[in-house]
Amino acid sequence: MDEAIVIGAGIGGVAAAAALGRSGWRVRLLESAPELGEVGAGLVVTVNGQRAAEELGAAERIRRSGYDVRAAGTRRWDGKWLLKAPDGGDTGMIGIHRRRLHQALVEAQDADLVTWARVSAVEPGAVGGERARVTWESADGTHSARADLVVGADGIRSVARSSLFSNVLRYSGFSCWRAAIPDTTVDDRFAMTWGPNAEFGALRISADEVYWYGYVAMPSGRPIEDEVRAVREYFAAWAPDVRALTEATDEVIRHDVWVLDRPLPRYTIGRTVLIGDAAHPMLPTLGQGANSALEDAVTLGLVIPAGGELAAGLREYESQRYRRTQRIVNRSAWMGRTGAEVGARGQWLRNAMLRITPPRAALRNGTRIFDWTPPGSFGAQAVDRG
Repeated sequence: MDEAIVIGAGIGGVAAAAALGRSGWRVRLLESAPELGEVGAGLVVTVNGQRAAEELGAAERIRRSGYDVRAAGTRRWDGKWLLKAPDGGDTGMIGIHRRRLHQALVEAQDADLVTWARVSAVEPGAVGGERARVTWESADGTHSARADLVVGADGIRSVARSSLFSNVLRYSGFSCWRAAIPDTTVDDRFAMTWGPNAEFGALRISADEVYWYGYVAMPSGRPIEDEVRAVREYFAAWAPDVRALTEATDEVIRHDVWVLDRPLPRYTIGRTVLIGDAAHPMLPTLGQGANSALEDAVTLGLVIPAGGELAAGLREYESQRYRRTQRIVNRSAWMGRTGAEVGARGQWLRNAMLRITPPRAALRNGTRIFDWTPPGSFGAQAVDRG
């Protein structure tokens, strides 16, 4: 049986393990943490992510674990609508806690899991030649293993990427507060709220929970003694519903948002392939980080089945994923400039342009990025893992 090593057991990593397992690979999953899990608050699984999850046998678990939400439009910081989506529009989105999405994907795979595995080096090997090698450190010393395929799914600070490319990270200029809180008042509509150098959004992730985020311009590494107080003060003058959510929050997480200084020239070298944030980190403005990682994982399993022609499969992966993901990266950056990043002089023009955009046209344009279907199906290779 062909052997694959997946580095990183976050959302993209466990999805890749599930996809490769379904296409016949024996998979070893390396995770630096002591156990499987996911850190964070919430996210939205859009239509493309759900289609990927269908191929992994995880879609029903995700639907049961999340909440159906619909796009409502875009508002100004004080709550006045800039663009309101037509009532009754179904954008097919599911709000879900990151931990529940991760667990649904964990249940869809059966890789050989190695925890406490801190990867230190990746040697890409050569298609038709030497197998790839991964080296990692654990409590009992240094280990290494060769594999026919190595998948770098180890996130924004990917060791796999740094072993293959010289690209470095740069700070986006924004940090993001996030929280998941008990709530039964917010309905099923999701609206973006734009203000000076900031964006706020909230969506239901279960019948009694809401996830909210605040994407705010600030210096990198800024020390904040009391994060809850800081977020309440920052949004104190915003719309009443925004203030109500921050006032109901007792605990928040915050992380600075980083991106690559320039795009990678490709996602594959030798027998090694990068997926998710390891390949194409993007701003959170379109909510496509996790969804594009799910696309990556499913595509990988479909175009590189065990026993297939590896060189052809890697070429097909590049063809399927590079242009699409770079388009999403660029679109996310454009949305950031349009939304939170514009300066005071640009806000009036931005808001005026959005007001004269027909709502249905805006909705169609916004959902084009979700227009993705898997390049085939696992079909008979798919395994029902209950």
